[in-house]
Amino acid sequence: MSTNVIYMDNNATTRVAPEVLEAMLPFFSDLYGNPSSMHSFGGQVGNVLKESREQIANLIGASPDEIIFTSCGTESDSTAIFSALQAFPEKRHIVTTRVEHPAIKNLCENIDKLTGHKHKVTQLPVDREGMLDLQRYEESLTDDTAIVSVMWANNETGVIFPVAQMAEIAKNRGILFHTDAVQAVGKIPIDLNDDTAIDFFSISGHKLHASKGIGVLYVRRATPFVPFLMGGHQEHGRRGGTENVASIIGLGKACELAGNRMEDENTRVKTMRDKLEQGLLEKIPHSMLNGHKTERLPNTTSVSFEFVEGEAILLHLDRFGICASSGSACTSGSLEPSHVLRAMGVPFTAAHGSVRFSLSVYNTEDEVDLILEKLPPIIENLREMSPFWKGNHPGMVGGSQCKCSC
Repeated sequence: MSTNVIYMDNNATTRVAPEVLEAMLPFFSDLYGNPSSMHSFGGQVGNVLKESREQIANLIGASPDEIIFTSCGTESDSTAIFSALQAFPEKRHIVTTRVEHPAIKNLCENIDKLTGHKHKVTQLPVDREGMLDLQRYEESLTDDTAIVSVMWANNETGVIFPVAQMAEIAKNRGILFHTDAVQAVGKIPIDLNDDTAIDFFSISGHKLHASKGIGVLYVRRATPFVPFLMGGHQEHGRRGGTENVASIIGLGKACELAGNRMEDENTRVKTMRDKLEQGLLEKIPHSMLNGHKTERLPNTTSVSFEFVEGEAILLHLDRFGICASSGSACTSGSLEPSHVLRAMGVPFTAAHGSVRFSLSVYNTEDEVDLILEKLPPIIENLREMSPFWKGNHPGMVGGSQCKCSC
């Protein structure tokens, strides 16, 4: 593998921080005991798990006993939804949005098959900037609504939703509220001690420099809860299965690091993101930002380039060791435009040519400069070969700027 990788696909996954790997290693070798065992060899592992639970709780402003370890964000999402439906079997309505991650989107679209009951799902639309209409949201809630599930921040555009306000609206109607916060944790400050109306909250370790295969579901105290995975007494009977000890230790360390690096994420990383975004929009004609200008994660930008294919852009970037994405990693391989961009009303000629750059604290300004150097000629060359570009811009000759009024 090349060592000259410029990795700007951190919303898909992140590198494991060196400090996280170091914290994990002993639990693959010397400290291999089962934390549920009665003997002291396993008990010492159980004590370290308690410390990790505290580290995670500290990052999001929760209590350690509100933390349930899962295998990933998807399991956390499913657990929250199914728990609400089982806790309130008389309620058959779910409210979500059209731009959710597939972990929620596909679950809600198949909920009838999975439960054998007649359920109704309301998917709220977004505007051209990816924002929700709160009045429309409030009007969508009914006495039959069991749960609302709205992501904290969109994985493709970085747009941040007002989940605290939405949760309060749901709470006033006696409705449970879940947020998939996978992209937000570690990038922006979160304090669930303040946002007291949020009942369920999902985390995925590999989005904040921990390992893959570990997640968390926060369940607020006194929230009705039905386990998704039945089994042993682990997690106080709330999630069966022997704990993924090494990954839990790593996630705890990653959360500690994220808290210490929050300022860097929201200053230096944001500055690099803005430089990259502004440079691309200035250098490349017929390009557009996808998502709200300011209500976004500090590390994420999604830019569409008209009349070219995003997959072709990524292949050319890959030749320079530049890693980006055309949207969610969980929908890669599909020839259809992103469901997020479609919901936002991005023109067809631009939706296919979208590229997402998602930075991390490990990126540098030199890497941003290289992308600004390499990407404009890539777009120009692809447009010269594109029948869509020539058809819409007949004045284009050999890459020269057209004279039309567009």
